[in-house]
Amino acid sequence: MTILERIKAFGLLGDVIRNLSEDEFNDLARRIENNNNWFTPTQIKVAFEALTEFLDEKKMISWLKSYQLETPDQPKNIGIMMAGNIPAVGFHDLLCVLVAGHRASVKLSSSDAISIKWLVDKLIQIEPRFEKEVTFEEMLKGKDAYIATGSDNSARYFDYYFGKYPHIIRRNRTSIGVITGEESQEQLSLLGEDIFQYFGLGCRNVSKIYVKDGKNLRDLLDSLEKYSYVADHHKYHNNYEYNKSIFLVNKEPHLDNGFLLLKESEELVSPIGVLYYEYYQDKKDLERKIKALEDKVQCVVSNKGWYQESLSFGNAQCPTLNDYADGVDTIAFLKKLSAS
Repeated sequence: MTILERIKAFGLLGDVIRNLSEDEFNDLARRIENNNNWFTPTQIKVAFEALTEFLDEKKMISWLKSYQLETPDQPKNIGIMMAGNIPAVGFHDLLCVLVAGHRASVKLSSSDAISIKWLVDKLIQIEPRFEKEVTFEEMLKGKDAYIATGSDNSARYFDYYFGKYPHIIRRNRTSIGVITGEESQEQLSLLGEDIFQYFGLGCRNVSKIYVKDGKNLRDLLDSLEKYSYVADHHKYHNNYEYNKSIFLVNKEPHLDNGFLLLKESEELVSPIGVLYYEYYQDKKDLERKIKALEDKVQCVVSNKGWYQESLSFGNAQCPTLNDYADGVDTIAFLKKLSAS
């Protein structure tokens, strides 16, 4: 297949997702949620809508234009170790491997065992030649290269087994928000999307904010009331109650609005149901704090994206095709393999 044929097939996959009937989506969502209770129909719908933003033929052509990709004479077999923290989170890696003309050997996360297989089945129905280019395997041995996503602990395992091969190995990352105190309630409410989408399980979810004073925290809590629905989810509520009990028993100062706990901490990754905060004095102090964490931060959000290289509130979970995880250019990595 040519690169353009591959792009066209993925564009048609986007059309399939967009045109799912209510019954088809409900059946798929039921199977996905049965496999992982964190993946509610609402969250699945958001994730699939995000995929359709990727799967647009014109956008994909524009994305790949600068790489000047050519179908490799000898396609490589790429092992992909997928994460499972949000629905179909590993799909971008699969897309990159296949549009670059390589073969994908996929190790699915048990937390997301349904969505990727469904997407691949639909892709093969559209373009049967992909059937020989995607396999699902439990043990990824003897591949030409690897793309692996996981925790800091699993990354050490990946380094041990895959380090001698060409690889992209991703570790724990999270996202942060910046509040100046000049934001309106409506603007702060948008930050709630970055905090609560996927119940805070994604690396692009905001787990910590930087604020100037305590009033900013009260304003934020007031603005987040519309997201109280997260407490209706039993797993989220259990996490919230557990962390609340720990703070109370240990007499740790915190703020509580009934479904989110705010706690001052220099740590970066907060537990589910908790949002860490840290004070900063001025922009220079803020830049120093964020600079020290740059290898742990996936993205930064601020009101209307005022902070350098940040996204606007509400857009953390809206990556574009060239928003590569950990800032590592997957297509450039795959193109280099084609030349070797």
